[in-house]
Amino acid sequence: MSLADKSCVPCRGGIPPLTPEQIAPLAGQVPAWRVVDHHHIVREWKLPDFAAALALANRIGALAEDQAHHPDLELGWGRLVATLYTHKIDGLAEADFILAAKIDRLPTPRRPASGETP
Repeated sequence: MSLADKSCVPCRGGIPPLTPEQIAPLAGQVPAWRVVDHHHIVREWKLPDFAAALALANRIGALAEDQAHHPDLELGWGRLVATLYTHKIDGLAEADFILAAKIDRLPTPRRPASGETP
């Protein structure tokens, strides 16, 4: 079963964060995300304008609510950054990679190429 087909299981704390050895195969399934210090994963989107970035942020927000697992989102003109980690354990859990895989399935507007009409 792919990560995107699983559901996030809320972490109640009291478990250790994933080790680098446990992170590696999960990270391989979400290659658009960057693992930072074995603590969190980050993905950045370049979008055509503020409205597209906000629309994607809203789609991610709705998905996060459905999964009861919430990324930190940084929104700007034509740019969105999502950071995922499990706050209760101050590190990465499988749920972070599950949500990342689900986010990767969301439709994303693309920025037009140079000279291309939007």
